[in-house]
Amino acid sequence: MAERPDLWQLESDLHAQGYGTLCGVDEAGAGPLAGRVYAAAVILPQGWDHPYLNDSKHVTEKRRALLYDLITQQARAWSVAWAEVEEIDQINILAARMLAMERAIQGLSIPPDLALIDGNRSAGITAPNQTVVGGDGKSASIAAASILAKVCRDRHMVEMDRQYPQYGFAQHKGYPTKLHYERLRQYGPCPIHRKTFLKKL
Repeated sequence: MAERPDLWQLESDLHAQGYGTLCGVDEAGAGPLAGRVYAAAVILPQGWDHPYLNDSKHVTEKRRALLYDLITQQARAWSVAWAEVEEIDQINILAARMLAMERAIQGLSIPPDLALIDGNRSAGITAPNQTVVGGDGKSASIAAASILAKVCRDRHMVEMDRQYPQYGFAQHKGYPTKLHYERLRQYGPCPIHRKTFLKKL
């Protein structure tokens, strides 16, 4: 197993440059055919760490749930927000991702001096920010945000599974899996399917 990188190096360098309060920002759910896109913003206590903390894609569901509880209990501030399916269809998924991230940052109880945005785009983010490609594997703050966004979105899709049980949302969370395509062919789309995504199929 590869050794996990030092997730505090980036924040430490920025603190040394004079930045005070840093928040990490990430989103979950850009690729699915259905459901909201979620984003989270997290301000961690300086040096906060946990052996499981990493990019949410490399953390098991059980460990993500544990980290979710720890982060929400111990973070200096955190916020989760989303963009609805209708907004995704209206403004496109890239703009909706940015909208969800902007909402998450604005929802923080402590305004950050700098927001660290996972990826290479920050259009529409009004807070001072820096993009970090692959940030969820390089920054503790972004990794924490990736955990909150992923857990909240997955839980929302489990709720949607109860509302629309025929699609198997609890299993695939709206992603384009074989099962999801089969159910779409069988039942057609439901109100939480992204119409603009289905047009491309």
